[in-house]
Amino acid sequence: MDTLTSIKVFRQVVESGSFVAAADRLDMSTAMVSKHVMHVEKRLGVRVLNRNSRTLSLTEPGRVYFERCRTILDDLEQTEIELGSLNSAPRGALRITAPSWLASRTTAEFLAEFRKRYPEVIVDMSFEDRFVDLVEEGFDLALRAPSGNLPAGLIARPVLKVPFVIAGSREYLKRHGEPEVPQDIAGHDCVTIGNRDAWKFEGPDGTTEVPLRVVLRFRSMSGVANAAAAHIGLAPLPLITIEDTMFKDVLKPVLAKFQLTEVTLYLVYVSRKFVPLKIRTFIDAFAEFAARSGRCGNLQPKR
Repeated sequence: MDTLTSIKVFRQVVESGSFVAAADRLDMSTAMVSKHVMHVEKRLGVRVLNRNSRTLSLTEPGRVYFERCRTILDDLEQTEIELGSLNSAPRGALRITAPSWLASRTTAEFLAEFRKRYPEVIVDMSFEDRFVDLVEEGFDLALRAPSGNLPAGLIARPVLKVPFVIAGSREYLKRHGEPEVPQDIAGHDCVTIGNRDAWKFEGPDGTTEVPLRVVLRFRSMSGVANAAAAHIGLAPLPLITIEDTMFKDVLKPVLAKFQLTEVTLYLVYVSRKFVPLKIRTFIDAFAEFAARSGRCGNLQPKR
């Protein structure tokens, strides 16, 4: 049995969290994945994984071996990529995680443009509003708007300022009226993300924080947007969402003279000696796209 292949399979098992998931990603049987891991253990003479029907974890020798193997495999992959890129274009699967509000027509148009330029890179994009561990979950890159400091070992490149606004459906505003100042929100039903119970505004007279009458909470921004579009109440949304063709004729921004705090969108990837060509290519392409657009709220679909 080929030792290098067995090491690669072992790494995929650890990063996928199970033999079944690794088998699916590697397009091989679960039994063959198990054989490769046993080959690694037999060659080393130690157990590298604790496993039962429910859980999978590294032993202490396994953890040391995994870290060394990951470094070696990354260097080997990068060397092959660097040498191959002398005569070829970037290629391979690129797994990216991004917040749900980026699942828009604008993003699709960027991906279509990227696909046209780099047809041998297959983008696998996951839109979800949760913290994703890039290493443990096997992602190459994240588009992320962090509320705090990023974990150590990550590189974060700022690419866009994302303006947020308060919006409601035109039907809701027709029934309940439009707030003219932040304090008017006290009389409105509100949809929020997470546990937020107040919105903070910057206006002509400084900062104003307004407590909310929350009627619905979501853990994803797409849920907030769809709830606002269903006439449930006011909601804080990225301007890109409101300008998307799905919501443009349904949602209307209010309180134009008062701004919510802007969010910065970052391209985030794991710090390493060599960044694979497929990742560098995407980073440069998205940064170029963002620079052309200026601000995320201006990323309007082509007519």
